[in-house]
Amino acid sequence: MTKTYAEINEKIASGKAVVLTAEEVIDYVDKRGLETAAKEVDVVTTATFGPMCSSGCFLNFGHSKPKMRITEAWLNDVMAYSGIAAVDAYLGATQLRQHDPANMDFPGEFRYGGGHVIEDLVAGKQVEFRALSYGTDDYPRREICTMLDINDLNQAIMVNPRNCYQNYNVAVNCSDKRIYTYLGILRAHMRNMTYSSAGQLSPLLNDPLYETIGVGTPVWLAGARGLVYAEGTQHCSAVERSDNDVPVEGAGTLALSGNMKEMLPEFVRGLSFKGYGVSLAVGVGIPIPILNPEILKRTTVRDRDIQASVIDYSHDYPEKTGKVLAKYSYEELRSGQVELMGKKVPVTSLSSYNKALKICNLLKAEIEAGRFLLAEASQRLPLNQGMQSLDIKGATK
Repeated sequence: MTKTYAEINEKIASGKAVVLTAEEVIDYVDKRGLETAAKEVDVVTTATFGPMCSSGCFLNFGHSKPKMRITEAWLNDVMAYSGIAAVDAYLGATQLRQHDPANMDFPGEFRYGGGHVIEDLVAGKQVEFRALSYGTDDYPRREICTMLDINDLNQAIMVNPRNCYQNYNVAVNCSDKRIYTYLGILRAHMRNMTYSSAGQLSPLLNDPLYETIGVGTPVWLAGARGLVYAEGTQHCSAVERSDNDVPVEGAGTLALSGNMKEMLPEFVRGLSFKGYGVSLAVGVGIPIPILNPEILKRTTVRDRDIQASVIDYSHDYPEKTGKVLAKYSYEELRSGQVELMGKKVPVTSLSSYNKALKICNLLKAEIEAGRFLLAEASQRLPLNQGMQSLDIKGATK
Protein backbone atom coordinates (compact mmCIF):
# COMPACT_ATOMS: atom_id res chain seq x y z
CA MET A 1 0.00 0.00 0.00
CA THR A 2 1.41 3.34 -1.06
CA LYS A 3 0.12 6.89 -1.39
CA THR A 4 1.40 9.86 -3.36
CA TYR A 5 1.86 13.48 -2.37
CA ALA A 6 -0.81 14.42 -4.92
CA GLU A 7 -3.33 12.04 -3.37
CA ILE A 8 -2.64 13.33 0.13
CA ASN A 9 -2.84 16.96 -1.00
CA GLU A 10 -6.16 16.26 -2.71
CA LYS A 11 -7.53 14.94 0.58
CA ILE A 12 -6.15 17.97 2.44
CA ALA A 13 -7.74 20.38 -0.04
CA SER A 14 -11.10 18.63 0.27
CA GLY A 15 -10.94 18.57 4.08
CA LYS A 16 -10.85 14.77 4.24
CA ALA A 17 -7.25 14.17 5.32
CA VAL A 18 -6.65 12.25 8.53
CA VAL A 19 -3.96 14.11 10.48
CA LEU A 20 -2.45 13.00 13.79
CA THR A 21 0.28 14.46 15.95
CA ALA A 22 3.44 12.46 16.62
CA GLU A 23 2.04 11.80 20.10
CA GLU A 24 -1.40 10.70 18.93
CA VAL A 25 -0.16 8.35 16.23
CA ILE A 26 1.57 6.05 18.73
CA ASP A 27 -1.65 4.84 20.40
CA TYR A 28 -3.55 4.95 17.11
CA VAL A 29 -1.22 2.44 15.48
CA ASP A 30 -1.24 0.27 18.62
CA LYS A 31 -5.04 0.07 18.42
CA ARG A 32 -5.56 -0.17 14.66
CA GLY A 33 -2.46 -2.04 13.57
CA LEU A 34 0.22 -0.79 11.22
CA GLU A 35 -1.27 -1.80 7.88
CA THR A 36 -4.76 -0.51 8.65
CA ALA A 37 -3.46 2.71 10.16
CA ALA A 38 -1.23 3.33 7.14
CA LYS A 39 -4.33 3.27 4.92
CA GLU A 40 -6.24 5.61 7.23
CA VAL A 41 -3.62 8.18 8.35
CA ASP A 42 -2.41 10.73 5.80
CA VAL A 43 -0.14 13.06 7.78
CA VAL A 44 1.72 13.03 11.09
CA THR A 45 2.79 16.38 12.52
CA THR A 46 6.13 16.68 14.32
CA ALA A 47 7.67 19.65 16.10
CA THR A 48 10.34 21.04 18.38
CA PHE A 49 10.88 24.22 20.37
CA GLY A 50 14.20 25.12 21.94
CA PRO A 51 17.49 27.00 21.61
CA MET A 52 18.83 27.07 18.05
CA CYS A 53 21.99 29.18 18.08
CA SER A 54 22.66 28.94 14.34
CA SER A 55 19.78 31.25 13.47
CA GLY A 56 19.40 34.77 12.16
CA CYS A 57 17.70 36.94 9.58
CA PHE A 58 18.25 38.99 6.45
CA LEU A 59 16.79 42.48 6.65
CA ASN A 60 16.24 45.09 3.95
CA PHE A 61 15.87 48.63 5.28
CA GLY A 62 14.97 50.40 2.06
CA HIS A 63 16.81 53.44 0.68
CA SER A 64 16.98 56.74 2.51
CA LYS A 65 17.15 60.10 0.75
CA PRO A 66 19.95 60.65 -0.14
CA LYS A 67 20.89 57.01 -0.60
CA MET A 68 23.40 55.19 1.58
CA ARG A 69 25.58 52.13 1.05
CA ILE A 70 25.65 50.75 4.59
CA THR A 71 29.00 49.39 5.79
CA GLU A 72 28.25 49.13 9.52
CA ALA A 73 24.83 48.69 11.14
CA TRP A 74 23.35 48.20 14.62
CA LEU A 75 19.87 47.36 15.83
CA ASN A 76 19.39 48.24 19.50
CA ASP A 77 23.20 48.38 19.63
CA VAL A 78 23.56 44.83 18.28
CA MET A 79 25.77 44.73 15.19
CA ALA A 80 24.41 43.29 11.95
CA TYR A 81 26.67 42.11 9.13
CA SER A 82 26.62 44.59 6.22
CA GLY A 83 29.08 43.07 3.79
CA ILE A 84 26.38 42.58 1.19
CA ALA A 85 24.21 44.96 -0.88
CA ALA A 86 23.64 48.60 0.02
CA VAL A 87 20.73 48.34 2.47
CA ASP A 88 20.73 44.62 3.26
CA ALA A 89 22.11 43.17 6.50
CA TYR A 90 22.26 39.82 8.30
CA LEU A 91 21.57 39.77 12.02
CA GLY A 92 22.83 36.69 13.87
CA ALA A 93 21.08 35.30 16.93
CA THR A 94 24.27 35.03 19.01
CA GLN A 95 25.64 38.51 18.23
CA LEU A 96 26.27 40.46 21.44
CA ARG A 97 25.15 44.01 22.10
CA GLN A 98 27.86 46.60 21.52
CA HIS A 99 29.99 47.17 24.64
CA ASP A 100 28.60 44.07 26.37
CA PRO A 101 31.41 43.06 28.74
CA ALA A 102 30.87 39.42 27.77
CA ASN A 103 32.91 37.26 30.17
CA MET A 104 35.43 39.92 31.15
CA ASP A 105 33.77 39.85 34.58
CA PHE A 106 33.04 36.13 34.65
CA PRO A 107 30.35 34.89 34.46
CA GLY A 108 28.78 37.48 32.18
CA GLU A 109 25.05 38.17 32.20
CA PHE A 110 24.50 38.48 28.40
CA ARG A 111 21.17 40.20 28.91
CA TYR A 112 20.54 41.26 25.31
CA GLY A 113 21.74 40.28 21.86
CA GLY A 114 20.75 39.29 18.35
CA GLY A 115 18.15 36.77 19.48
CA HIS A 116 16.42 39.42 21.56
CA VAL A 117 16.38 41.86 18.63
CA ILE A 118 14.76 39.18 16.47
CA GLU A 119 12.19 38.56 19.22
CA ASP A 120 11.46 42.30 19.44
CA LEU A 121 11.05 42.61 15.68
CA VAL A 122 8.64 39.66 15.46
CA ALA A 123 6.69 41.12 18.39
CA GLY A 124 6.26 44.37 16.43
CA LYS A 125 8.36 46.46 18.80
CA GLN A 126 10.29 49.56 17.77
CA VAL A 127 14.07 49.16 17.65
CA GLU A 128 16.79 51.73 17.12
CA PHE A 129 18.60 51.46 13.80
CA ARG A 130 22.03 53.08 13.37
CA ALA A 131 24.27 52.82 10.32
CA LEU A 132 27.54 54.25 9.00
CA SER A 133 29.15 54.47 5.56
CA TYR A 134 32.30 55.85 3.94
CA GLY A 135 30.15 57.50 1.23
CA THR A 136 30.33 57.11 -2.56
CA ASP A 137 29.24 59.15 -5.55
CA ASP A 138 26.06 57.14 -5.95
CA TYR A 139 25.50 56.56 -2.23
CA PRO A 140 26.57 59.83 -0.59
CA ARG A 141 24.93 59.51 2.84
CA ARG A 142 27.42 58.63 5.58
CA GLU A 143 25.27 58.01 8.66
CA ILE A 144 21.73 57.43 9.79
CA CYS A 145 19.89 56.95 13.09
CA THR A 146 16.18 56.23 13.31
CA MET A 147 13.54 54.02 14.90
CA LEU A 148 11.80 51.26 12.99
CA ASP A 149 9.66 48.17 13.40
CA ILE A 150 9.21 45.09 11.25
CA ASN A 151 6.56 46.79 9.10
CA ASP A 152 9.12 49.45 8.09
CA LEU A 153 11.32 46.75 6.54
CA ASN A 154 10.87 45.62 2.96
CA GLN A 155 11.90 42.11 3.89
CA ALA A 156 12.61 40.36 7.17
CA ILE A 157 13.53 36.81 6.26
CA MET A 158 14.62 34.34 8.91
CA VAL A 159 17.51 32.29 7.48
CA ASN A 160 18.78 29.66 9.90
CA PRO A 161 21.82 27.63 8.80
CA ARG A 162 21.38 24.91 11.44
CA ASN A 163 18.13 24.01 13.21
CA CYS A 164 16.30 20.88 14.39
CA TYR A 165 19.29 18.79 15.47
CA GLN A 166 18.49 15.11 15.10
CA ASN A 167 19.18 14.13 18.70
CA TYR A 168 21.86 15.79 20.81
CA ASN A 169 24.14 15.49 23.81
CA VAL A 170 23.06 15.31 27.41
CA ALA A 171 25.37 17.55 29.45
CA VAL A 172 26.87 16.91 32.86
CA ASN A 173 29.78 18.38 34.83
CA CYS A 174 32.22 15.97 36.46
CA SER A 175 34.60 18.67 37.71
CA ASP A 176 34.73 20.26 41.15
CA LYS A 177 33.57 23.71 39.98
CA ARG A 178 30.42 25.10 38.38
CA ILE A 179 30.60 25.62 34.61
CA TYR A 180 28.53 27.76 32.23
CA THR A 181 27.54 26.31 28.86
CA TYR A 182 25.04 26.64 26.00
CA LEU A 183 23.16 23.82 27.72
CA GLY A 184 22.84 25.94 30.83
CA ILE A 185 24.62 26.09 34.17
CA LEU A 186 26.10 22.74 35.18
CA ARG A 187 26.80 22.25 38.86
CA ALA A 188 29.96 20.56 40.11
CA HIS A 189 30.22 16.85 40.93
CA MET A 190 27.34 15.86 38.59
CA ARG A 191 24.70 17.60 40.68
CA ASN A 192 22.53 18.27 37.63
CA MET A 193 22.13 17.22 34.02
CA THR A 194 20.57 19.04 31.04
CA TYR A 195 19.40 18.15 27.54
CA SER A 196 17.54 19.82 24.68
CA SER A 197 15.17 17.76 22.53
CA ALA A 198 11.45 17.20 22.03
CA GLY A 199 12.18 13.47 21.83
CA GLN A 200 9.31 11.54 20.27
CA LEU A 201 7.85 14.75 18.78
CA SER A 202 11.08 15.91 17.12
CA PRO A 203 10.97 15.99 13.29
CA LEU A 204 14.17 14.14 12.35
CA LEU A 205 13.64 11.53 15.06
CA ASN A 206 10.36 10.65 13.32
CA ASP A 207 12.09 10.54 9.92
CA PRO A 208 15.50 9.18 10.91
CA LEU A 209 16.57 8.19 7.38
CA TYR A 210 15.33 11.43 5.75
CA GLU A 211 12.73 9.65 3.61
CA THR A 212 10.34 12.63 3.52
CA ILE A 213 12.17 15.62 5.03
CA GLY A 214 14.65 17.12 2.58
CA VAL A 215 15.51 20.19 0.56
CA GLY A 216 12.27 21.92 -0.41
CA THR A 217 10.13 20.40 2.35
CA PRO A 218 7.56 22.93 3.63
CA VAL A 219 7.80 23.66 7.34
CA TRP A 220 5.87 25.59 9.97
CA LEU A 221 8.52 28.08 11.13
CA ALA A 222 7.29 29.95 14.21
CA GLY A 223 3.86 30.19 12.57
CA ALA A 224 5.09 31.25 9.12
CA ARG A 225 5.16 29.04 6.05
CA GLY A 226 8.85 28.21 5.66
CA LEU A 227 10.96 25.60 3.96
CA VAL A 228 14.10 23.51 4.22
CA TYR A 229 16.51 25.27 1.86
CA ALA A 230 19.54 22.99 2.39
CA GLU A 231 21.06 20.41 4.65
CA GLY A 232 21.96 22.18 7.86
CA THR A 233 25.55 23.01 8.72
CA GLN A 234 27.29 20.21 10.61
CA HIS A 235 24.84 17.72 9.13
CA CYS A 236 26.47 14.43 10.10
CA SER A 237 24.39 11.38 9.31
CA ALA A 238 27.14 8.72 9.47
CA VAL A 239 26.75 8.14 13.22
CA GLU A 240 25.91 5.34 15.62
CA ARG A 241 22.24 4.40 15.40
CA SER A 242 19.93 2.11 17.36
CA ASP A 243 18.19 -0.87 15.78
CA ASN A 244 15.30 1.47 14.82
CA ASP A 245 17.75 3.66 12.81
CA VAL A 246 17.45 6.52 15.31
CA PRO A 247 20.83 8.17 16.09
CA VAL A 248 22.11 8.03 19.66
CA GLU A 249 24.02 11.29 19.20
CA GLY A 250 23.89 14.54 17.23
CA ALA A 251 23.33 13.73 13.56
CA GLY A 252 21.25 15.39 10.83
CA THR A 253 20.37 19.09 10.78
CA LEU A 254 18.15 21.37 8.68
CA ALA A 255 18.71 24.82 7.18
CA LEU A 256 15.39 26.69 7.40
CA SER A 257 13.96 29.95 6.08
CA GLY A 258 10.67 31.81 6.49
CA ASN A 259 9.02 35.24 6.51
CA MET A 260 9.38 36.89 9.92
CA LYS A 261 6.40 39.14 9.21
CA GLU A 262 4.14 36.08 9.42
CA MET A 263 5.66 34.65 12.61
CA LEU A 264 4.04 34.33 16.04
CA PRO A 265 5.96 36.02 18.91
CA GLU A 266 5.27 33.06 21.21
CA PHE A 267 7.61 30.88 19.15
CA VAL A 268 10.52 33.32 18.64
CA ARG A 269 12.25 34.09 21.94
CA GLY A 270 15.63 35.61 22.71
CA LEU A 271 17.67 33.73 25.31
CA SER A 272 20.43 34.67 27.74
CA PHE A 273 22.84 31.99 28.97
CA LYS A 274 24.85 33.20 31.94
CA GLY A 275 28.57 32.81 31.37
CA TYR A 276 28.04 31.71 27.76
CA GLY A 277 26.15 34.18 25.57
CA VAL A 278 22.86 34.87 23.82
CA SER A 279 20.74 32.72 21.55
CA LEU A 280 17.28 32.27 20.09
CA ALA A 281 14.55 29.72 20.81
CA VAL A 282 12.59 28.84 17.68
CA GLY A 283 9.48 26.74 17.16
CA VAL A 284 9.46 24.41 14.15
CA GLY A 285 6.76 22.05 12.93
CA ILE A 286 7.16 19.62 10.02
CA PRO A 287 4.44 17.40 8.53
CA ILE A 288 5.34 13.86 7.55
CA PRO A 289 3.25 12.36 4.73
CA ILE A 290 2.30 8.74 5.35
CA LEU A 291 3.24 7.32 1.97
CA ASN A 292 3.59 3.72 3.17
CA PRO A 293 3.55 1.58 6.33
CA GLU A 294 7.32 1.84 6.82
CA ILE A 295 7.19 5.65 7.09
CA LEU A 296 4.25 5.37 9.50
CA LYS A 297 6.14 2.89 11.67
CA ARG A 298 9.01 5.33 12.07
CA THR A 299 6.61 8.03 13.30
CA THR A 300 5.53 5.77 16.17
CA VAL A 301 8.92 6.10 17.83
CA ARG A 302 8.56 6.56 21.58
CA ASP A 303 10.71 8.41 24.08
CA ARG A 304 11.68 5.03 25.49
CA ASP A 305 13.05 4.06 22.05
CA ILE A 306 15.35 7.10 21.69
CA GLN A 307 18.75 7.06 23.38
CA ALA A 308 20.90 10.13 24.04
CA SER A 309 24.57 10.23 25.05
CA VAL A 310 25.83 11.85 28.25
CA ILE A 311 28.97 13.95 27.83
CA ASP A 312 31.16 15.60 30.48
CA TYR A 313 31.13 19.29 29.51
CA SER A 314 33.94 20.14 31.92
CA HIS A 315 36.51 18.08 29.98
CA ASP A 316 35.36 15.61 27.32
CA TYR A 317 33.23 18.07 25.34
CA PRO A 318 35.73 20.98 25.18
CA GLU A 319 38.67 18.64 24.55
CA LYS A 320 36.67 16.59 22.02
CA THR A 321 37.73 13.26 23.51
CA GLY A 322 34.68 11.40 22.17
CA LYS A 323 34.07 9.79 25.54
CA VAL A 324 30.48 8.93 26.42
CA LEU A 325 29.67 8.47 30.11
CA ALA A 326 26.30 6.77 29.64
CA LYS A 327 23.19 6.62 27.46
CA TYR A 328 19.64 7.21 28.58
CA SER A 329 16.29 7.12 26.86
CA TYR A 330 14.22 10.29 26.69
CA GLU A 331 11.64 8.52 28.83
CA GLU A 332 14.28 8.28 31.55
CA LEU A 333 15.44 11.85 31.03
CA ARG A 334 11.91 13.25 31.10
CA SER A 335 11.32 11.50 34.42
CA GLY A 336 13.46 14.25 35.98
CA GLN A 337 16.10 12.03 37.55
CA VAL A 338 18.58 9.36 36.44
CA GLU A 339 21.32 7.38 38.14
CA LEU A 340 24.87 8.01 36.91
CA MET A 341 27.91 6.32 38.41
CA GLY A 342 25.88 5.33 41.47
CA LYS A 343 24.59 8.86 42.00
CA LYS A 344 21.03 10.15 41.52
CA VAL A 345 21.20 13.19 39.24
CA PRO A 346 18.31 15.64 38.61
CA VAL A 347 17.62 16.27 34.91
CA THR A 348 16.10 19.33 33.21
CA SER A 349 15.32 20.15 29.60
CA LEU A 350 16.07 23.35 27.70
CA SER A 351 13.56 22.27 25.06
CA SER A 352 9.84 22.56 25.81
CA TYR A 353 7.85 19.41 25.11
CA ASN A 354 4.60 21.26 25.80
CA LYS A 355 5.41 24.00 23.27
CA ALA A 356 6.40 21.36 20.71
CA LEU A 357 3.11 19.55 21.26
CA LYS A 358 1.25 22.85 20.85
CA ILE A 359 3.03 23.38 17.52
CA CYS A 360 2.07 19.84 16.42
CA ASN A 361 -1.56 20.70 17.08
CA LEU A 362 -1.40 24.12 15.41
CA LEU A 363 0.11 22.56 12.31
CA LYS A 364 -2.47 19.78 12.43
CA ALA A 365 -5.27 22.39 12.49
CA GLU A 366 -3.79 24.21 9.49
CA ILE A 367 -3.57 21.00 7.47
CA GLU A 368 -7.10 19.95 8.42
CA ALA A 369 -8.35 23.39 7.34
CA GLY A 370 -6.67 22.96 3.95
CA ARG A 371 -4.24 25.84 4.54
CA PHE A 372 -1.03 23.79 4.53
CA LEU A 373 -0.28 21.50 1.60
CA LEU A 374 2.67 19.13 1.41
CA ALA A 375 5.45 19.00 -1.16
CA GLU A 376 7.95 16.33 -2.09
CA ALA A 377 11.57 17.21 -1.34
CA SER A 378 13.57 18.17 -4.41
CA GLN A 379 16.68 16.61 -2.89
CA ARG A 380 17.22 14.10 -0.09
CA LEU A 381 19.48 14.93 2.82
CA PRO A 382 22.82 13.06 2.76
CA LEU A 383 22.49 9.74 4.57
CA ASN A 384 26.12 8.67 4.96
CA GLN A 385 27.89 11.96 5.49
CA GLY A 386 30.52 12.53 8.15
CA MET A 387 31.83 15.78 9.59
CA GLN A 388 35.39 17.07 9.32
CA SER A 389 37.30 18.59 12.18
CA LEU A 390 39.33 21.77 11.79
CA ASP A 391 42.93 20.90 11.01
CA ILE A 392 45.00 23.62 12.68
CA LYS A 393 48.08 24.29 10.56
CA GLY A 394 51.17 26.31 11.33
CA ALA A 395 52.19 27.96 14.59
CA THR A 396 49.31 28.80 16.94
CA LYS A 397 48.96 30.24 20.39
